[in-house]
Amino acid sequence: MATALLTAIALVLIIEGLLPFLAPNAWRETFRRILQLSDGQIRFFGLTSMILGLLLLAAQGLLQGRP
Repeated sequence: MATALLTAIALVLIIEGLLPFLAPNAWRETFRRILQLSDGQIRFFGLTSMILGLLLLAAQGLLQGRP
């Protein structure tokens, strides 16, 4: 369990680091735009991300034969 969690965190860090490493100007502009969003809009994106992640985990479990 701990190994899987560390692997997941490592993958998140790698993916999160790709944009600032490959395109720092685009990353900076993205943050400028995010700063202009309302709290409700940011929460909506966060909720959507969490739901998508849960759906992906559920689909992975179903594909592997776990309910």
